[in-house]
Amino acid sequence: MEYTNLEAAVITPAAVTRTSKGLPAALWALTISAFAIGTTEFVAVGILPTIAQSLHVSVATSGLLVSIYAMGVALGGPLLTALTGSLPRKPLLVGLMGLFIAGHIASAMAPDFITLLIARFISGFAHAVFFGVGATIAATLVAPDKKATAIAIMFAGLTIAIIMGVPLGTFIGQHFGWRATFLGVVLLGAVAFAATWILLPNHLKSSPPLKLKQQLQVLKSGPILLVLAITAFGYGGTFVTFTYLATLLEKISGFSAASVSLLLLVYGLAIAFGNVIGGKLSNTNPAKTLISMFFLQALVLLLFSFTVYFKVAAVVTLFAMGILSFATVPGLQLYIVQLAEKYLPGTEDIASSLNISAFNLGVAIGSYAGGKAVGSAALGLPATPWLGALIVLLGAVLTVYSYRANKGK
Repeated sequence: MEYTNLEAAVITPAAVTRTSKGLPAALWALTISAFAIGTTEFVAVGILPTIAQSLHVSVATSGLLVSIYAMGVALGGPLLTALTGSLPRKPLLVGLMGLFIAGHIASAMAPDFITLLIARFISGFAHAVFFGVGATIAATLVAPDKKATAIAIMFAGLTIAIIMGVPLGTFIGQHFGWRATFLGVVLLGAVAFAATWILLPNHLKSSPPLKLKQQLQVLKSGPILLVLAITAFGYGGTFVTFTYLATLLEKISGFSAASVSLLLLVYGLAIAFGNVIGGKLSNTNPAKTLISMFFLQALVLLLFSFTVYFKVAAVVTLFAMGILSFATVPGLQLYIVQLAEKYLPGTEDIASSLNISAFNLGVAIGSYAGGKAVGSAALGLPATPWLGALIVLLGAVLTVYSYRANKGK
């Protein structure tokens, strides 16, 4: 049975193994994989000083490990998604986790910084394709009014990675070396590989194969390109601040290093909470929900520019920032799939993958903008929150335009 739009089921109801709570077991396989991928995306931030010292590069140069991974996702993901559009879904996802594992073995064994950069870049290829294809699969595993919730459950793997994977990976890197951190990610990848192999149904089918030229029509679609821009700016704007959050809390707010670690855990918990809320709110009308979320996010970031100087106020604002930072993710992913389904049926996977690339392009943009602000004598570290607010605000304005342009169509 093949599907031509998101409402069509890709698997028969009887074929889906469900947990005691009624959720498809396949959905948990996707979540476990998201946890492994999310850990490697964010853990590099915590071990950059260790890598810099070991490979004899500056901390600023080691920051390229974050940017190069994001660029691997942004550039490699769409191309691989287009080239693998005709492949069966389960073997594709299993193969992607194999690529993920291989990339991290190479990272752990890298003899120099350039080799490590190349390994990180290649590891990013699996990220966009897995999340892009996985999100469309997740949405088809549940009832139509639970699609964004299903996507949120899958993306919860990312939030759990921030809460657990990143602190643990940072601890391992600080005490046993950064190579041990990447070997730990290899183990996570192996668990995800096994879960994908065992829990995903064998007969997941893709939509009728499209030629590469047909799939790339997505890049000519104004409505879809607009959502990609919304994702890059609306989501990426938060990373102007997030990239330097620990430094802000320690140098501006005056918290100790130990307290900052605890506050980052609180921030991660808030992210997980916001992801669930965002998924539930975005089930019916994601574009309308995103407008409110982006404006609130910009407001809270702007507020943080003032509250960061006061410990109690900074913590309260930090929690609100965490809730909002990932609350938009399920809605953004569902919205672009809906528009692809409306304007270019059959291109849902490539559109979804492109949106994952847009997320990571946003990370690169936000981190770069934050770095420029921090290195500027005129702006400096305290400018990162309000600069991030301006970028998120741009995403909000674009969302308003997109919502009005597609309303009623």
